[in-house]
Amino acid sequence: MIDSKKTNEPQRKVAPDNYSDTDTTMTFGQEFAAQLASLDGGITAEEQEAIAALPSGSALLVVRRGPNAGARFLLDSDVTTVGRHPNADIFLDDVTVSRRHAEFLRHGTKFDVKDLVSLNGTYFDGVRIDTALLIDGAEVQVGKFRLTFYASRHDLKLLASE
Repeated sequence: MIDSKKTNEPQRKVAPDNYSDTDTTMTFGQEFAAQLASLDGGITAEEQEAIAALPSGSALLVVRRGPNAGARFLLDSDVTTVGRHPNADIFLDDVTVSRRHAEFLRHGTKFDVKDLVSLNGTYFDGVRIDTALLIDGAEVQVGKFRLTFYASRHDLKLLASE
């Protein structure tokens, strides 16, 4: 008999007597699902339904990273304010967000994001901006919050047919 310790062969591990090879099931909540979706950039079925239901001239922002990952904000007015001020249309409660941080501006069926000279800046797809025209699927960063912009599917179809 050859001693495997002396011949440098790998040791086989034997399962302990109390080991069970049966499957186990774990259940995770909505918050975990939203965080998981944000990691791979995917969207949940519920988010897909909300995006598909957007009327013309509106858009949706989905928080992908930050204290309230999974939160959704409808953009359906000409000016939507973002900041830490309690009267902001989109209230983001974190010290990395200025009281009056940014605005989303609607021009017909198109949207711009405009930084309001915030301390930490506003980023569009990783680049600090003063103002930028938003495109479907773009990422906007406000403080530590990362939001994904989704345009109305109706408007995207019209744009594609032009």
